Amino acid sequence: MDTFLQQPLTARLATNGPTVRPVWFLWEDGAFWVLTGPWTRLFDRVKNDPKVALVVDECDLVTGRVRQAIARGRAELVPFDVPRGRRKLVRYLGVDEALWDARFAGYLYDNPDQRGTMWLRLRPASLKVQDLSYAVVPS
Repeated sequence: MDTFLQQPLTARLATNGPTVRPVWFLWEDGAFWVLTGPWTRLFDRVKNDPKVALVVDECDLVTGRVRQAIARGRAELVPFDVPRGRRKLVRYLGVDEALWDARFAGYLYDNPDQRGTMWLRLRPASLKVQDLSYAVVPS
């Protein structure tokens, strides 16, 4: 499970509404970590109703690899910390911050209190991981 969730995959996060959005995440310390802040609808939705569901999956038709993780629970909005933010962004953007779009570097160098940057942390009440892979039959 940890190996699967360590990959830079995109998750889909569902909130009450219902609303589903793609998110980059970090799987660390038994929790999913997603950047958010008052500039997003996600921030307000979680403040009003913290129940969420999150799906991470991959499907490779060439190899037949199909895996998924489905998490449910109550999200928390917790203070942003730069080291964790860097670990998350390096997963998706690479180690050379000079190559990052300025929007992403701003999360690390702007004052999170002024910007309002927070973490959405989901420690799953339930987490189901499945490998649904299949053998590819050559044609």
